[in-house]
Amino acid sequence: LLVKFQEREGHSNVPCKHKENGKSLGRWLSTQKGQKKKGQLDESLGKRLEDVGFVWDGRSNRPQWNNNYFLLVQFQKRQGHCNVPGRHIEDGKKLGRWLNSQRQLNRIEKVDESRVKQLE
Repeated sequence: LLVKFQEREGHSNVPCKHKENGKSLGRWLSTQKGQKKKGQLDESLGKRLEDVGFVWDGRSNRPQWNNNYFLLVQFQKRQGHCNVPGRHIEDGKKLGRWLNSQRQLNRIEKVDESRVKQLE
């Protein structure tokens, strides 16, 4: 399921509440992170997750930004555009406010170039 998600979304930073084919993929991955932190994760499973690009320390990958980007992609697929209203809330997150902030940061050239490319 993670491979399917990663191929579709281009990353493997799965939101905690995300379900893939009716299964709680996000929650399962969160459990695996906890197991790894405790030193209880099966090494072969850990290796397979890393092989598909799974990032153990989400802070290094800015999970909040990636989660918001994931929500933007969902919005775009559903609506056919990325003109998110400023007060729009998607899956409990203030997506409109986040996107406006990204646009403002881009205007003053403070958005990481790799993120600008993702947003284009």
